[in-house]
Formats: sequence, structure tokens, C-alpha cells
Amino acid sequence: MNVTATPASAAPQVDTHCPYCSLQCGMGLRPSATGGVEVAERPAFPVNRGALCGKGRTAPEVLRAGARLTGPLVRREPGGELEPAGWDEALDRVVAGIDGTRDVYGPDAVGVFGGGGLTNEKAYLLGKFARLVLGTSQIDYNGRFCMSSAAAAGNRAFGLDRGLPFPLEDVARTGCVLLVGSNPAETMPPALRYFTEMRERGGRLVVVDPRRTRTAEQADLHLAPRPGTDLALALGLLHLVIAEGRLDEEYIAARTTGWADARAAAMAHWPELVERITGVPVPQLRQAVAYFCDAESAMVLTARGPEQQAKGTDTVGAWINLTLATGRAGRPLSGYGCLTGQGNGQGGREHGQKADQLPGYRMLTDPAAREHVARVWGVDPDVLPGPGRSAYELLDALGGDVRSLLLIGSNPVVSAPRAAHIEQRIRALDFLAVSDVVLSETAALADVVLPVAQWAEETGTMTNLEGRVLLRRRALDPPEGVRTDLQVLHSLAARWGWEKGFPEDAEEVFDELRRASAGGRADYSGITYRRIAEEDGVFWPCPDTPEPSADLPDDPSADHSAPQHPGTPRLFLDRFATDDGRARFSPAGDRPSAEEADAAFPLLLTTGRVLAQYQSGAQTRRVPELASAAPGPFVEMHPRLARQHGIGEGDPVAVVSRRGRAVAPARLTTGIRVDTVFMPFHWAGEGRANTLTNPALDPVSRMPEFKVCAVRLERPDGDTE
Repeated sequence: MNVTATPASAAPQVDTHCPYCSLQCGMGLRPSATGGVEVAERPAFPVNRGALCGKGRTAPEVLRAGARLTGPLVRREPGGELEPAGWDEALDRVVAGIDGTRDVYGPDAVGVFGGGGLTNEKAYLLGKFARLVLGTSQIDYNGRFCMSSAAAAGNRAFGLDRGLPFPLEDVARTGCVLLVGSNPAETMPPALRYFTEMRERGGRLVVVDPRRTRTAEQADLHLAPRPGTDLALALGLLHLVIAEGRLDEEYIAARTTGWADARAAAMAHWPELVERITGVPVPQLRQAVAYFCDAESAMVLTARGPEQQAKGTDTVGAWINLTLATGRAGRPLSGYGCLTGQGNGQGGREHGQKADQLPGYRMLTDPAAREHVARVWGVDPDVLPGPGRSAYELLDALGGDVRSLLLIGSNPVVSAPRAAHIEQRIRALDFLAVSDVVLSETAALADVVLPVAQWAEETGTMTNLEGRVLLRRRALDPPEGVRTDLQVLHSLAARWGWEKGFPEDAEEVFDELRRASAGGRADYSGITYRRIAEEDGVFWPCPDTPEPSADLPDDPSADHSAPQHPGTPRLFLDRFATDDGRARFSPAGDRPSAEEADAAFPLLLTTGRVLAQYQSGAQTRRVPELASAAPGPFVEMHPRLARQHGIGEGDPVAVVSRRGRAVAPARLTTGIRVDTVFMPFHWAGEGRANTLTNPALDPVSRMPEFKVCAVRLERPDGDTE
């Protein structure tokens, strides 16, 4: 199959979007000479302007028969092998397995675990399916591991959570960006141009990361804090803002509440204390404040670094405080944003996959929200279950309170924290059904595996990190023997007596989603497939109402339907989404990580991604070009640390935490702190980084502490280095 990027004008093409990260880069697909599809550039799409990373360029490789599932698989005997089966047998086995659990243990003994790469239509219908057809409260998704801390902090501060409250194009025009715990040069390369353009215009880039990443190498200032100390760092910067008289007191008085408590928390973190906690020298702290405050406009952008911590919500809240105290939030070319990672991490939780939420970002505990959604679904509100467990808590309950699991588009055997334990819990299930495009490490443990269509073989919407709702178009038919997730849910629902309410057509599902979201915080009711196609995506919230500024006639018989709400590219310019329109400061002070280094485990591990792989690697590891570029895991460490342990470049080294051990070759670099080691998390097997990570949860977001845990180094044979 030809996967080489080609000029968009060379042949007719189907305009669509990359299947990977939250940029959702525009691309074209057109028939190739070998009978498949090839990638074409789409320079008119505003997010990536034709640029694609290696993952996007090679995305059609996973469409190959040799890389993907092409028929259902069932395990006919306990402990037996997965064997080919027909669809009727596979679906009947799913029904029988789940019914066996419900009949004995009740509906909440059935779990549903979704993925952050599912389209809005799939996420919406999966939430509806779990709550109506299965009657279970036990649904969550792997997007909980993505930006849930930022979501919780954003809701607390602004009354609304959207990854970026402004388009990416604003990044190129701001005066300074504080980029905290993000490495877009490797995680979303087409976005790096916005930071480059900002600097070319005279703006400043400050990168906060324990490692000198490819992104940090391009920064005007790199702050390298000890892992787990981002909260102290943010408080220390705010302390300097106060001490140096850089507050926007008029803004604080007019547009915020809660400043007194936030000020007291910051004043307890004087620069020398923050240097001792974080390892960031005081002169660098002062330089960061100068860059941020001297600019006419400025942004703070966070990612998984500060968010994937057991204090992630408070940490993000402290960075938001910095934007509020300096009058940045809700002003042009300024503010706080989160660079969410997964392709539809945003839309996936807005419309029903999250344990506590209904479509439109409505809360399950809100009687009015339940009433509205139940009316759209044609059921009594009392039928809807209450909130269920968060992602890790749900996975941890497998084989115990939760006996059967329907899993769609996720690979927790690799991606979950304390992964060896989660693998044990999955093996303890009475029944597991997995719907996926490839035989992932998790799917290989299933009783039934359902092969589903991929991004190029189905139509549906995605919501990117800007809050831009986009349309992925079908470019080719899936192989015979493969169905879409919507067809799977339709067939299963029909077997349980739900002949209606679970359409196979994506646009029909989206039209219902629009009605269910109407009036909610994530209001999609004014968005249609046609509008998305005509406008290169529509930013939510976009209610089905006339444009707010439209000058409509007073005649009640006049046609008021012509002006459409334009969508909302930029949030909070007039008011925040709180009851009084004011933003809320977060008053939290610093506290230690859930697990600190000690004599037995003297080092800190942090995890992340590499350029050529994506998430658990279930798809990208099957692409020869990407597998060649990043063939396996490694342990990154400083040469000084390596010398102390007698480790050379490429030597196998065991990293040991309180939860297990992982073995991988050493990679030496001066671009990491001496007290820190780094491992990418894309691989299974003995190099599985998430064997080590700590499942300690943030009390608000329920985010696990992926980004910091205590470890030691050993020889692979078990001897301490």
C-alpha cells in the first residue's frame, strides 16, 4: 500500500482527519495504484495547514489485512485459544456472557470501558447503551488518564472545561507561552509551528519539564523542576508576581473571586523555598516571571506533566491562578489552555463515556440534566443509573464487584497504571468482550473479540483540542467481516430487545446527540454535518439559536431562522461560565507527591511518549516505518547517574518500583535531571513502563499519578547496581 504523502491537487480525494492525536490534522485520502488509499496533503485546513507527522503519513498502513483484525474471534473453551467465528456466534456469546453476570450479580457487575479515540457518535451511543440497555453505572474511559485534572481545574475556575478556549492560531500571536509538562515537538509535531511563529514575532517560550526535550531545546527559557513539584513551582511564580508588584488588581477585582486565600497560599512559597523544593534556581524563576508579565499578552498551556499527578487538579489550578492574577484569562491572545492528547479525549467525555456525566457535559447527579436526557431517550429519568467508578477504580474492581467487561478501543494492559495488577484483574473476569481494530494485548485476553472499522472506513465527528468539531469522512469500505462500532451496538441492543434508539447511521446518531446536548455546557445543537464541512469545523458551544448579535426583526411572524449561531472560537472574553460570571481562584498550597524518593527507592521515574509511537502503541507498533524508528522501550538517565551505577549506553537495566520491575536498554543524555529516569510507555512485555507507575488518585479528578513514582536501578539479574 502506498502511504507516501502526495500533493492534494493530483487526484480526487476524500477530505478527512488523522486518526491519532487531538490536533486531528486535516488530510486527504485517495485511491492508490495498488488498490488501497494514499495520504494527500490538505493545506487549506487551518490546524495543520497540510503538515503531517510520521504517524499521520503512515496511518493507512494499519488498514492492511496483515496489521488488523478481519473477523470475529471467540474462545470456545476456558483457557483455549481464540478461534475465528461468525458474527452471530460472537454477538450471541457477548449477550450470553453479560446476561450470565447480570442474572447472578446484577447490572452493576457489568462494566463498560471506552476509549478517547472513539468518535462523538460512538461515545454518545456507548454511554446510552451502558445506561439503558445494560442498566449499569459502571462506565468510564481511558480519557480519564488524559486531561481529567485540567478538566476539573477548568470547571472549578471558569465554570467550563474546553482544552483550549481559543484557536491554536492565537498561540502564534501571543507574547509569551508558559508551556508546562508538554513536548509537542514529539507528541503533536504540526503544532510546533505555532510556537516557532510566536518566537519569530518576538514572543517568548518558557518550557517547564524535568527533561530537556526537543521542545525545551527551542525555548527561550527551560525550567527543569524535580518531578512532582509543579504545584510548588506555580505557587513560587505567583509569589514573585505579587512581590514584584506585577498584579492586575483592577482585573482581579472586576472578574474574579477568592483572591485572598490564593494570595496567602502563594505568599507561603517564597523563592528560596521553591528552589529547594523544585531545584529550579531563583534567577530562572525571576526570568520566567519577567517574560510572562512583560509581554502584552501571555498564555499558560499545560499537558500531562502537571496533570497526571495525585495533586493534578490543584496543580493546574495554581497555574490558572497565575493567569488570573496577571489579568490574562478571558482576554484576547491570552489565557489558560490544556493541550489534551487523545484524538477525541474532549468529545469522549462531553457526551457520556465518563462515569459521572451525561451528554452535553451534564452531570448525572443533576435532576434537570437527567430529565432532559431521559426525555430525548424516551425513558423515565429514574431508569438512569447514578455515577459509577472512575477509570482506574473500575479496572481495579474487575474480577471482584465487576465480573464482566465490554471494552471498546482501549488497551489498559499497557496503558493503565500498575499495569501488571490490572492485567491480573482483567484475567480474573468471568467474561471479557473487546471491540478493536487490532489484536491488542488486552484483546488477546478476551473471550470474544469484535473486529471494527477504522477511521478511513466510517464517518463520524471528532472534537479536537481547540473545541473544534470536525467531520471524518468515509473514504473506503471496510473489509468483509468487519463492522462499525455503531453496527455492533445496534446489533447487541436489538438482541436485548432495543430495536430502536441505536442507529447504525452516524449522522442520525449525531442528530440525536445534538438534541441531548442542547442547553448543556457542551452544546452542539447548532452544529450539523453540513456546517462542519462548509466551515472547516464548528467550535462548541454552538446552540441552535440565532447569532447573539443578529439584528432580528420584531415581527413575530418573521423568519428568524436565517442567522446561525457562529460557534465560539474564543471563550470567556465577556464573562466566565460561572453563575456570577467571575473566575474562581484556587487556594491550594503545596504538598508532597503520593510517593517520594527514599533510601530504598532513591530515584524518581517519569513517563511519556516518543515521536514515532502513540499511546499504548497497539496501532503504531504495527507500522514498519514507525517500528523501525522507535523499536522498543528504553530507560533515559543522566551520564552521571549511569556512572554511579556502572551503566553504559545500551546496557540492559532494571527499573524497580514498589509495584514491579521493567527492563530496558539505557539511553544516556545530559538532558535529564540526575535524580530522575524517564521511560516511554508504548510497549508491553518486560519493558512495560506502567508496571511501575503509581495508581494513587487525585481526590477530585481521579487521575492516577503516572508522572512521578519512586524507583531504584538494578541489574537485570536482580542485583542492585
